[in-house]
Amino acid sequence: MPQPPAQLAVETQPRSRYDAIDIVRLIRASHGDILDHYPNVLYCSHHTTAGYLDQRLATWLLHRREGLDPFFERFQRRFPRDAGYRHDDMRMRSELTHEQRLREPPNGDAHLTFIGSGLQNCVTYRHRSDVPVYLLDLDGMYNGVARTRTSSVVAFTSERKVVELDVEVPVSRRAIDSVNLYDSRLGLRQRIDKLLAEHPMTCGRLDITVPKDEDGAAVTVNEYETLLMRHDLAEVLRDPVRFVARQGRRMLRDPRAVPAKSLGYARYDVVQVVNRLLDLLGSSGDLLEGAVARLMAIPAARRLRFKQSLSLAVGNGGGHGSRVVRGRYQTPILIQWRATPRRHRSLRLTLSRFD
Repeated sequence: MPQPPAQLAVETQPRSRYDAIDIVRLIRASHGDILDHYPNVLYCSHHTTAGYLDQRLATWLLHRREGLDPFFERFQRRFPRDAGYRHDDMRMRSELTHEQRLREPPNGDAHLTFIGSGLQNCVTYRHRSDVPVYLLDLDGMYNGVARTRTSSVVAFTSERKVVELDVEVPVSRRAIDSVNLYDSRLGLRQRIDKLLAEHPMTCGRLDITVPKDEDGAAVTVNEYETLLMRHDLAEVLRDPVRFVARQGRRMLRDPRAVPAKSLGYARYDVVQVVNRLLDLLGSSGDLLEGAVARLMAIPAARRLRFKQSLSLAVGNGGGHGSRVVRGRYQTPILIQWRATPRRHRSLRLTLSRFD
């Protein structure tokens, strides 16, 4: 008879701002060979700037720092630190108190690297005792102080699908959009809570997948902070050639000059500029929006590792039924870089139980 799943909590502290920490080694040091009794292990980070690679990519990178470090350096060059991200301008972070603004690390680059590199908050591995599993921390130290990172780990024998259903999520007509899937107005979170209440379990996984026929969209788990999602995420959706804010302000002052000149610029820098221009131009902006969408779609598809699915760990809610296991700022997000005429996107929810 298979033994029940083993559930562990692992805390780590990085040695530098970017670090790769072998979680398997830490578990072996504190719990012995417990993982070796199971063929499958789920690893779940509770953070938005520290996560895991899917096993196929980790294997391609040889499960070694010699492969991991150059891979992430590529994205760190694309999203350099202290590059003027709106997320890092604490004066604009109205949701923070004065004391929080003093403590908050400027880490827009880490969030964008997480999303663009395809890091995930939750992954499931076929366990191999001789292979490390790395927590990749992109923002592990601030002002010389290491941040404590928490991962939930579940070792299990098998999984079985409990239920699968398709849902629709409304999106704007904009080519570039991001949707907080836990926004209460969508009703998706309430639907997930109801699903978990109807199918209680000690531990399992909820997968949210973008079907193959949904072109130009992806999902991730990250912090849905307005400046990060509505401004800085545009860096993820385009080739990193900046369209400076000064030119954006000039176009807003003279929107009629845009259609004749817009194709002379490499890319737009911010979602806000594009959307405001389209509002000002009305129907005459249709060609402009199409051109922007085509320009942005190419690098998003070819140069970044957007994911078509995300996973959320499911655990026992302590007398309150099953619940999604997630960190304080973790939010499932739908990213769109190509408009859909239907004004909604289809997503598939798959709930699985671990045995």
